Formats: sequence, C-alpha cells, structure tokens
Amino acid sequence: MTISVSTRRRVAQTALELPVFGFGAAHLGELYARVDEAMSRATLEAAWQKGVRFYDTAPWYGRGLSEHRLGGFLRTRPRSEFIVNSKVGRYLRRPDDPARFSTAPWTGGLPFEVVFDYSYDGVMRAYEQLLQRLAVNTVDSLVIHDLDAMFHTPEAIAHYMKQLTGGGVRALEELKRNGEIKAIGVGNNIPGALDDMLGAVEVDFAIVAMPYTLLDQSVLNTSMKLCLDKGVSVIIGAPFASGILVTGSGAGAMYAYGKASPEVQTRVRGIEAVCAAHGVSMPVAALQFVLAHPAVVSVIPGAAKPSEVEANVDALAVRIPAAFWADLKAQGLLHPEAPVPA
Repeated sequence: MTISVSTRRRVAQTALELPVFGFGAAHLGELYARVDEAMSRATLEAAWQKGVRFYDTAPWYGRGLSEHRLGGFLRTRPRSEFIVNSKVGRYLRRPDDPARFSTAPWTGGLPFEVVFDYSYDGVMRAYEQLLQRLAVNTVDSLVIHDLDAMFHTPEAIAHYMKQLTGGGVRALEELKRNGEIKAIGVGNNIPGALDDMLGAVEVDFAIVAMPYTLLDQSVLNTSMKLCLDKGVSVIIGAPFASGILVTGSGAGAMYAYGKASPEVQTRVRGIEAVCAAHGVSMPVAALQFVLAHPAVVSVIPGAAKPSEVEANVDALAVRIPAAFWADLKAQGLLHPEAPVPA
C-alpha cells in the first residue's frame, strides 16, 4: 500500500475531509524532553514542506505551549490551506502559588494550572482560550478530551459526564450548527472508555490514542467495530504506542506513556524479528497498519525534530510485502482478523 500525504478521507457524514496523515503536536509541549523554539519551528516547517496540512493539538499539551507554538507557525500560513483540531474539557488559569507550581508531568511546558470542566461554560471557555493561543479565529473540529480513568476516578468521571450531557454537548452542537466547527470528536486512552462515551454522546469521530496499534489490537472487535457500526470515523493518535514502535525494545523504551513492561518488550522483540526477516522498518509498518482499518480516516504521529516528521511522511510510500503481515498473524503477533494494507 502506498498513500500520498495529501490523500483525504471524509469524516463520517460531515463536510470535513482529513488528510490521511497529520501532525500530532503533543511533543511540542515537551512531554519527554524540552524542545527549544528553533527546533519546534524547524519541525513544523519540515512538516509543511513535506505537504502536511492537518494539525492536532490540545490545551493539555504542555499546558498551552503546544497550541502557542503551533499557532505561531500557522498564523504565517493561509488559513484556507490547513486543518486544525484542538480539544475541550480543560481550560487554563494562573496557579494559586506560581513560585511553587510544577508543570509535571510535562518536562517543560507553560506555568498554568489545568482546570477540568466539561460544562457548557467550561467548553466555551476552553474554546475561546484555544483560539487565542492558536492565533486563529476558527478551528475545524473539537474533541471532548480524556474523560477516562487515565485522568479521573470513577466518581469524577460520573460528575464530568453529568456536566457534558447537561451542557457541554450542547455547546459543541451550537458551535457546529453555527459553522464555527465542522465536526465533533471524542478522545480516549483507556480500552472501554470509548465505548462508554459513544453510548452517552453522539460524535462524528474518535481519536483512539493507544488501544489500536501494531502492538495491540484488543479493541478490534469492540471499540473499532462500534465505530464502524455507528458510522464514527477514527483518527489514530498514538501509532507508535507512545514510543516503543519507533525506538524498538530495550532499556528506556516507552509504552503507554510509561516504561515498557517485560511482556510488552517481549512482544515487540517478536515484531522486530519479523521486520528483520522481511526487511521492513517497524515504524513504517506501524503507520501503514493503522491506516488499513476501514474506520480510520487519519493518523497523527508526533515529532519533535525535522528528521522525525520527514521519516513519518516518507513511510507512507514504502511498499511492504504481503508475506510480512501474514507472518505476523501466523506467529500470533497480530490479530488474525485485523485489516492489513493491500
């Protein structure tokens, strides 16, 4: 399978058509390491030069830093030439004690406190803030962000779901009806959380950030099938499983935003062996694999330097032999029913 970075797929029944490849801007918020301004700008410039025109960010990423950096770049480009997605459910405010404030878990980022608020007013406040950080007066879509157990207790989830269904969804529907956004999405990290959200609210697309990758297809017949059945498009938000499908197995490998377990390391070593046998790059396989699922409209890998985004774009044009996918399935390293590139 070879796909152009400019190939577009329609999001559900909306007017929004997304390039199959986008730029995930979380790393510009300095999650694992600091990224200086020159490198941030060079990375975004490299993405643009490679034809990338879809950008994903959020207030959470670097506590506003990702949006600031992305906005500083995009404001120099014609608004009609790019698509940008951000997220609601969090807004930012000055911390009570700035001198003692920590930006953790971000290595860097900006010194602002995050406030979770999925109510009508909270969604609108987040929306107004992110427009200013992005230096644009319109975004193409908004996502209900991370209403799952990675960030909240069951009691908190119940509280925020009441906020969302009691007013937050209405705010998003108003923005869409008024033409301020074209599509509404939901983003989750935990298997099962997406199913709960799709049962509670109607959305056009879902950002699946961890549960469907070359390393893990456990949601193939649950969340991914549910999206197909409900006509909800999918954007894959963490195709490299937060790191290990690029770095490979070994000391320091990251999986699900933490250190990879021995079990994950073992599975990745199995994938690496099949890659070596067929002369296939694991990151290339990871990117192409997720795009083969019929619900998926786009993949948005992150990058923190020009060489990373250039390699990601180039991966789309690499041909992978059918025998590679067959061997992964034969060795139990890929779900037997998982769609693979033709």
